[in-house]
Amino acid sequence: MRLAFSTLGLPALPLPDVLRLAGENGYQGVELRCHPEEPVHPGLNLGERADVVEAFAKAGVEILTLAGYAKVCAPGDDGPVLDEIRTLLDLARDLGAANIRVFPGAGDSPAVEADPTAVRRLKAVAPYAADLGVRVLLETHDSHRTGADAARVLDAVGHRSVGAIWDVMHPWMGGEEPADTLAALGGHLAYVQVKDISSREDTTPLGLGAGALPLGEVLALLSESGWDGWLCWEYEKRWYPQAAELSRLLGPGREHLLQLLSYAS
Repeated sequence: MRLAFSTLGLPALPLPDVLRLAGENGYQGVELRCHPEEPVHPGLNLGERADVVEAFAKAGVEILTLAGYAKVCAPGDDGPVLDEIRTLLDLARDLGAANIRVFPGAGDSPAVEADPTAVRRLKAVAPYAADLGVRVLLETHDSHRTGADAARVLDAVGHRSVGAIWDVMHPWMGGEEPADTLAALGGHLAYVQVKDISSREDTTPLGLGAGALPLGEVLALLSESGWDGWLCWEYEKRWYPQAAELSRLLGPGREHLLQLLSYAS
């Protein structure tokens, strides 16, 4: 399995700092938060996009995913949501990113009632994503936090250019066993977002292995299934200022993941 870390939960960092952290700590990829306050966002012109490609190539680091904020279950017209997704797909194509991330985002609507909206929108963008060679990935999150929730949508979409990110925290918070999450996501699974927290009541981010999330079980299940994709560490310090700096944890976190993988093999 290959290792990445995410800038999603971090205060905005200049790209040279992101690439330095990846190189110094042995991570082959980065999941980039895609937002106007970040160095990478859809407002970049063609020259700026070329500069990003050059910087990542020079560092030998891959852009795993552009993590956007489109909500495929959100109420309202399809047009703005589809435009947001297509714009992010265009940016991913230009930067050589393999994937973009979308959220469910049904809000107060029951998840099952919001499924048809997500299916319709994802079916609409799937051919465009396929033409660009980029996958649209639905994260296990908010209204569709479990593998079963996400799988209802993805099974109905049924397109190879639409898949899943398994954020290990959210199905666990929803009471779903890791084996059930993996079984539900099945062939939809693109990669796994790892993290650690103290408990269901305290989600302050911790170094990998210092908390309650069943990372060892997850990695063992993945290994047993023959899955060999990316593991991406998301550390949400942006919303928890009291949390330790990620820069001090990246090296030990990588070693912990490698140790778990060695146990699992």
